[in-house]
Amino acid sequence: MRILFGVVFVLQLITAAVLLIVARLRNRRQQKVSFPRICLDEVQVGENSLQLYCYGRDLFDDMLAAIDGAQERIYLESYIWKDDDVGWEFKKRLAKKAAEGVEVYVIFDRFANLVVPHAFKASFDPRIHLMQYQSFRRFWHFFDPRRYSLDHRKILVVDGQIGFIGGYNIGSLYSTSWRDTHLRIIGPAVADLAHSFVDFWNRFCVGDDCITHHYMRKIDPLITLWGNDALHLTFPIRDMYIEAINRAEHSILLTNAYFVPDHVLLDALKAAAQRGIDVRILVPWRSNHILADWVSHGYFSECLQAGIHVLGYRHTMLHAKTCTVDGQWSTVGTANLDRLSSIGNYELNVEVYSREFAQQMEALFKCDTSDVVELTHDEWTHRPSYVKLSEHILAPWRFMM
Repeated sequence: MRILFGVVFVLQLITAAVLLIVARLRNRRQQKVSFPRICLDEVQVGENSLQLYCYGRDLFDDMLAAIDGAQERIYLESYIWKDDDVGWEFKKRLAKKAAEGVEVYVIFDRFANLVVPHAFKASFDPRIHLMQYQSFRRFWHFFDPRRYSLDHRKILVVDGQIGFIGGYNIGSLYSTSWRDTHLRIIGPAVADLAHSFVDFWNRFCVGDDCITHHYMRKIDPLITLWGNDALHLTFPIRDMYIEAINRAEHSILLTNAYFVPDHVLLDALKAAAQRGIDVRILVPWRSNHILADWVSHGYFSECLQAGIHVLGYRHTMLHAKTCTVDGQWSTVGTANLDRLSSIGNYELNVEVYSREFAQQMEALFKCDTSDVVELTHDEWTHRPSYVKLSEHILAPWRFMM
C-alpha cells in the first residue's frame, strides 16, 4: 500500500512539473491582449449608489480619485501589491494624503507578496500605518490549521462613505491585461466595509496601533456584506452561494477564476440544472494557475452530464468572482469557488438584491460570453486519454485548492 501511495505521489509530481513547464513556455509567447468590455452606468440601490467595473484602468482611476478626495481616513487592503507603475502610483497618492494629515491604514498579505522586492515593501511613507499580514507569529501557530489562511481581500474605504470591493489586486498587469470585476459603493453600506477592515486590523495589529474610530452601521436588506473568518471558523460566503442556487427559478450565471467546488456546492448546481434552471458557468480557458485549470477540468464531465453550460473565456485571464440569479440577486467579491476561498482564506463578498443591478450583471455576463469556448458533453467525453489520465492523477489536489 505504501508503495502504491508513493507511485501515485510521484506521478502527481511529474504531471505537475510537466504542466508548469508548459505554462512557462506558454507565458513566454504571450502578446498584448484585448478583450470585449462594456461601460455601465451607476445604479441606485436603496440609499447606496453602485458602480460596476470590468476594466482595471477605469477602476484604478476612480480609486485614486477617491484617495485624492479623502478628508479623514483611508483604509486600503490588497492581497497582491505589485512593484510597478500602478503600485507606485498608489503609494505616492497615499503618502501625499498621509502628509496632509489624513489617517491612512494599509494591509497586504506578506506571503502573497514574497516575490515583490523588499525595497518596495519597506519604502512606504512612515506616516502610513502599515500591516504586512502574516498568521504565524508564534512557533505553535504552525500546528493550528486556521493559521494557514491568507488575507485574500481587496477593499478600499474612504471616509466611511466610498468603498471598493472585488477581485482586482494592485498592479499594472491588472490595469489592462486581466478581465476582472470590482464594485464601488457610495452610501451607508460602506460602513460595513469599514468595520470589516477595522476588525481585521485590530485583531492582527502589533502593539497599540489600534483603530478606535467606528462608523455608524445601518441594516440594509438590499446590500449585505459577508466575510469568511478563518480564525473563527466562519465561512458564510459558501452558504450564501448554496442558498441562492437552491432558490433559483430561472437562471444562474456564475463567473469564477478557479472553479474547484466542494461536493455540496457542486450538487446544488447540478440539481438546479436538472430541475430546468439555465445554469451557465464561465471560467478562464487558460488561467494564471495551470494546475488549478486541470483540477477544475475534472468537474466538467459531471457538470455537462447534469445539463450545466460550461463556458471557457479565451481572451485573457478571467479573474472575476461574481454570480447573478433570476435577474434579481447578485454577488461580487473576492472569494473564488475553491477550497482555499470557501473554507480557508479571509474573504469578502457583497450580496445585492436589485433588479436593475442584476440586469447590469447579466449584460456584463453576455459581453463576456460573446466569444467563448462552449464545451459539449460529446466533445469533452472524447478528449485525449492522456488528458483524462492527467486530470485523474491530479484529482486529489482538489482538496488543497
